Amino acid sequence: MSPPVDPVQSDPNLPKSADVVIIGGGIIGAATAYYLAKRGMSVAVVEKGRIAGEQSSRNWGWCRQQDRDQAEIPLIMESLRIWSNLNAEIGADTGFRRTGVLYVTEDPQELAKWERWTENARKHQLHSHLLSAAEAQAMTLGCDTKWIGGLHTPSDGRGEPSMAGPAIATAARKLGATIHQNCAARGLETEGGSVSGVVTEHGTIRTRRALCAGGAWSSMFCRRHGVDLPQLTVRASVLRTEAAPEVFDSALGTPDFGLRRRLDGGFTVGYRNQVSFHITPDALRYLRRFWPAFKYESRHIKLEFGSDFWKALMTPRNWPLDKPSPFEAVRILDPEPDRKLLDRALGNFKTGYPSLKDVKMAEAWAGMIDITPDALPVISPVEAIPGFFLATGFSGHGFGIGPGAGRLAADLLAGETPIVDPKPFRYSRMIDGSKLEPESRL
Repeated sequence: MSPPVDPVQSDPNLPKSADVVIIGGGIIGAATAYYLAKRGMSVAVVEKGRIAGEQSSRNWGWCRQQDRDQAEIPLIMESLRIWSNLNAEIGADTGFRRTGVLYVTEDPQELAKWERWTENARKHQLHSHLLSAAEAQAMTLGCDTKWIGGLHTPSDGRGEPSMAGPAIATAARKLGATIHQNCAARGLETEGGSVSGVVTEHGTIRTRRALCAGGAWSSMFCRRHGVDLPQLTVRASVLRTEAAPEVFDSALGTPDFGLRRRLDGGFTVGYRNQVSFHITPDALRYLRRFWPAFKYESRHIKLEFGSDFWKALMTPRNWPLDKPSPFEAVRILDPEPDRKLLDRALGNFKTGYPSLKDVKMAEAWAGMIDITPDALPVISPVEAIPGFFLATGFSGHGFGIGPGAGRLAADLLAGETPIVDPKPFRYSRMIDGSKLEPESRL
């Protein structure tokens, strides 16, 4: 089931040309369009389904610096600065509230890992700090579980995935960007090896710069043009509860469940660090590059094999640009949620908070998270095709980092000084033999 998403008005006609064409209308594509339009550049966003219809509206809504890979910290810090002013800046509510993020644990090893992370994060002047058992218990009043400690970042926050991407896309449109939903990009046209246009199902937009921000679809799009992008997808399941008494006004991660307080008075709930992975031909193709990450995270991954393998095997790796593409066959990825996993998560939530023992699940859904071997995104030009850029592979971190990532992508597309050092996110690391291992969880 798809979660509800705020609607965004589409523009009826494709422009003949644009300074930049953005392929994909998730929060990354929307934020990039916004920052380019603020510069006065002409921008067209083409989306095969609807704005924020896939993972951008299906995530937990956490906006966290806490426990990030060290390479991502400068970018997420910039993103939190943007989030804090964004509602006022665009004149719309993204649902962002700076309420902090809290982790608690019963595991001494996890607490030790957080201590090491905190020591490294101090160089960035982050406001993260370890909690004693008493402090963790005091911050989770009403919870019956006895914690040995925790990690808290009061400058973190939470947003509403169903609102944020659409609000940013609408703001970009008010600045002159055009939005084209139900309009799949079939591929690139090139002249002399450089981008010269983006071919969509409704016509071609002439451009010298194109950004692929296609999430789970990015690797397939890139392969059509001979660009090797080692990216896989995992399925994450989420539920929302009916309206319930407030026991926690922020985002809370425990060993057996994670939650976020919602503006509608309910909670978004999931099972922390648990995802499903459908084995596909890409899994075999990229096995060597993903093996270190799989070994590190295998206890959190449920392997599945079934019809997805054969569907992927039958999907063409190349297709003519004047015929329907694979992107038109699936407008919105809407995988079935893992009901058993969600029942466990909700049961754990109720056990932890007995006062909510009668709270009911209102809705459940799942989304496909695009992951890279080192769990860092690619925000970068692709040197082999001048004018082609990527913003993908956010590995479950894309919502919170979205505004900052969009700003960085816009800087690179505009040829301006980037908001942070883009080196950790360069595409070339995917193909030049760089060591690709995750610093922390996927």
